[in-house]
Amino acid sequence: MTLALIEWQDWFNYPGLELWKFLNLAIFLVVGIYILRRPISEALATRREAIKRELVQAQQQRAQAEAKIAEADSLLSRLDADVRVIREQAAQEAESERQRLAVSTQREIEKLKQQAEREMETADKVARKSLRQFFAKRSVDYARETVRTKMRPEDDRHLIEESIGELRRARV
Repeated sequence: MTLALIEWQDWFNYPGLELWKFLNLAIFLVVGIYILRRPISEALATRREAIKRELVQAQQQRAQAEAKIAEADSLLSRLDADVRVIREQAAQEAESERQRLAVSTQREIEKLKQQAEREMETADKVARKSLRQFFAKRSVDYARETVRTKMRPEDDRHLIEESIGELRRARV
């Protein structure tokens, strides 16, 4: 046994592997763990809770993002239908505007025709009146000229006497 103890003792004094170093390390670790056990466990618990909150928040953000993506997909799927509806409405509005303009243009044409007819009637009346006046004046001038050239002094005396006789009869 002594031999074994000596060997064992040599083993503990082996250069670089002295027993006191291991014993010192073990005491240091036990004291460190004893002193730091509570702060480390609290820090780890706090970190665990923070990680849980971040995971929950990330899941909520992911759910919101997925909802937004679903909404965008829905809007995109309805986009073609909306575009078709808008084109149809634009075509209907254009057709109704074209019809309104056609009706308005037709009314304006009718008004212009009626106005032109009235102006033509007025111009016709004015021309007829002017023509009557011209012919009346020419007729009077022609009759006067004819009377002057064909009237003799006896005819003149006879007309004057007849006029005087008619005036006397009219007085009585």
